[in-house]
Amino acid sequence: MSHDSEDPNADVQYHLEVAPDDVAETVLLPGNPERLEKIVAFWDEYEIRAHHREYRTATGEADGTPISVTSTGIGSPSAAIAVEELARVGVETFIRVGSCGAIQPEMAVGDLVITTGAVRQEGTSDEYVREDYPAAADYEVVSALVAAAERLGYEYHTGVTMSADSFYAGQGRPGFDGFEAAGADDLVDELKAANVTNIEMEASAILTLASLYGLRAGAVCTVYANRETGEFRTEGESRAAETATLATHLLAKMDAVKRAAGVDRWHAGLSLE
Repeated sequence: MSHDSEDPNADVQYHLEVAPDDVAETVLLPGNPERLEKIVAFWDEYEIRAHHREYRTATGEADGTPISVTSTGIGSPSAAIAVEELARVGVETFIRVGSCGAIQPEMAVGDLVITTGAVRQEGTSDEYVREDYPAAADYEVVSALVAAAERLGYEYHTGVTMSADSFYAGQGRPGFDGFEAAGADDLVDELKAANVTNIEMEASAILTLASLYGLRAGAVCTVYANRETGEFRTEGESRAAETATLATHLLAKMDAVKRAAGVDRWHAGLSLE
């Protein structure tokens, strides 16, 4: 059984207030609305298209490639709304651009983490599909992010991300007045032993929804804290933004190469030059 939305407007989306002409086919998804200015600083031009609640959207060009950015706010519920409504207006590729906590000792503050897949410790994606469905990043997006980080000379790591619904208890941190959630003492150690690289709050929902809808998605985050070493600094925020911007340009080149070769997917046998 299917039910139409209660929103009578078929063009402008209810939460994001964007229409099909407002966004490019690739959209960067930071959590913090204030991060938008730091992202568009790497573009050649841009225009603010919408701002409603936590969702700020700008569209422009970078190296001649159309590109958009929409902030999602904190957490998977609001990120899923962004993916849903952007997909409805024609977006085909999503790249989360954010910050994270690393849990492997060799990962330094300021390094980048490019997500290849995610542990779905958030509840939003459970509303869509069974819990054993994988949250996998699209390999074209991962390849473009890796190539961008290499070209820019940034230190990066690839691996599995854990996405939580809570910044405090859900990530093994104490709550108010020293409250500790059940299993909090062992959480980070268990994830570390499973070779999980980092913790954040949106990637797994974005990856899951994109996969369900046949769209591309990936994530690149700057390490702000290392939970193993205890180091914390808000350093290198712009690196993820610059890497995602260049990756968008590289994805456009991949798509052009695919069209010329008459294939559906880019692979290592196809050049980007």
